[in-house]
Amino acid sequence: MTGGSRGIGRAIAESLARSGHAVAVNFHRNADAADDVVGSIEGAGGRAVAYGADVSDEQQVVTMFESVVADLGSVSVLINNAGITRDNLLLRMRVGDFDEVISTNLRSAFLCTRIALRGMLRAHWGRVVSIASVAGITGNPGQANYAASKAGIIGFSKSIAKEVGSRGITVNVVAPGFVATDLTDPLGAKVKEAARASIALGRFGEAREVAAAVDFLASDAASYVTGQVLAVDGGLAL
Repeated sequence: MTGGSRGIGRAIAESLARSGHAVAVNFHRNADAADDVVGSIEGAGGRAVAYGADVSDEQQVVTMFESVVADLGSVSVLINNAGITRDNLLLRMRVGDFDEVISTNLRSAFLCTRIALRGMLRAHWGRVVSIASVAGITGNPGQANYAASKAGIIGFSKSIAKEVGSRGITVNVVAPGFVATDLTDPLGAKVKEAARASIALGRFGEAREVAAAVDFLASDAASYVTGQVLAVDGGLAL
């Protein structure tokens, strides 16, 4: 899985490991955090290996998948979770900030899905689950780049689901809402309270709740679910 070293990504990696998957934990810069995830999985009796790669770079993606297949075997489940934010109002947004978000969040999903599908097509079985956001459904002020990348993931996934469904491969999206992670911790009390007031369940989500949705979509139990967007948002997008 991409972006597996912290927050929601870590919760997904650990959940998949508990379900019996050998997990390739991709990271870009934080090797220590990725190693900590691997240690946690191995300590619980699972199997995991960390792989450093910029998944917006085609050659690094190719090299990473070659290593994963050599170490862990063919990829039957792909989780596209790599993502960044570079928030600003559109008139103040730098072109570089727009391009970097699109590249990290959307181009990476294209590159990783394209190469992972080769083995899945040969096996006539596979699961692709990409992490989007409710921002990709509703939009969000100050996040035109981020919302565009997540909306792109939704359209991309629906298209691929139609392409490969006849080969036993499902392609789905999980769209988290406001989830308590180290990325949201620094937000001020007023911002958090305003966000909480717009959530039907009246609370922020937890990373484990997003991981549970991913775990379901990656399993045999979801064999007749494809092309769907599962919002794990407590009713934020209602």
